[in-house]
Amino acid sequence: MKICLVTPAPPGSRKGNRITAERWAGLLRELGQCVEIADEYHAQECDVLIALHAFKSHASIRRFRDARPFDPLIVGLTGTDLYGDIHTHPEALESLDLATRLVLLQPLGRAALPEAMQDKARVIYQSVQLPPSTVPIRSDVFEVCVMGHLRPVKDPLRTALAARLLPAASRIQVFHIGGALSEEMAEQARAEAASNHRFHWLGELPQDEALGVLSRCRLLSLTSESEGGANVISEAVVVGVPVISSRIDGSIGLLGEDYPGYFPVGDTQALASLMWRAETNAEFYNILHDRCARLRPLFDPAREKQSWEDLLRELFPGLEKR
Repeated sequence: MKICLVTPAPPGSRKGNRITAERWAGLLRELGQCVEIADEYHAQECDVLIALHAFKSHASIRRFRDARPFDPLIVGLTGTDLYGDIHTHPEALESLDLATRLVLLQPLGRAALPEAMQDKARVIYQSVQLPPSTVPIRSDVFEVCVMGHLRPVKDPLRTALAARLLPAASRIQVFHIGGALSEEMAEQARAEAASNHRFHWLGELPQDEALGVLSRCRLLSLTSESEGGANVISEAVVVGVPVISSRIDGSIGLLGEDYPGYFPVGDTQALASLMWRAETNAEFYNILHDRCARLRPLFDPAREKQSWEDLLRELFPGLEKR
């Protein structure tokens, strides 16, 4: 079967959309399918279109549906789609209507969809392959990792600002992995690193290197204002690093409603208190660690591959089993 997988992120990009598209393509190829990744759909010969991003891929979705009114069309929904564009851009909403199936990265995303679209939705958790090697955890400092590009929706410097509020006795050091998507954000990160002895901006790193840094840290801090279902949570869980997160649907859908590691969006003092508690209260830290460890089976590559096989079988009942 020929699959065209459209993503708005170009080849070589380290943006989440591109990483997700390449992982999906790899899993689909393991299932025996022929997959082409493209920036746009322009009448490529294929049996099904998978489009990442309802709004940014709308033109491709519209072209495919006009050319192939009855063929399967799968739209993968990002956090920007779920918690922004489908409520403000008619094009994004039309993409939902044109889709045969909608792929969500966590189950709470279904509630953000119009009721008439919810039956189309299927949840496929993002999986993670363990890095080839891990880096030993340092005993002299308590390293906290932030992973994500510097853009406003990620509230990227919140952890750095929280680190400024920590007691002098704290051993916390914050390491931020991710490129700046504007020169203004880059200047802010450089200025913060220069004036805040607890903050280190590492910029973009190759995936294996980024996972190596994450694996040596004691915590992952996720400060986003919204997420569709952050892959960094999957990565932290798989490498054994507990998570603290802003209380948003994208994180609650992965970590659970009663997970104890949440803080209110944008609340610097609450984040600082949570980091200090994790550093100094072994019982609390172990609870976070154990809760995350229980989630690890969700992010197994075999599970994600099986989810894609199940979805393809819904659309193509005669699909040969691999």
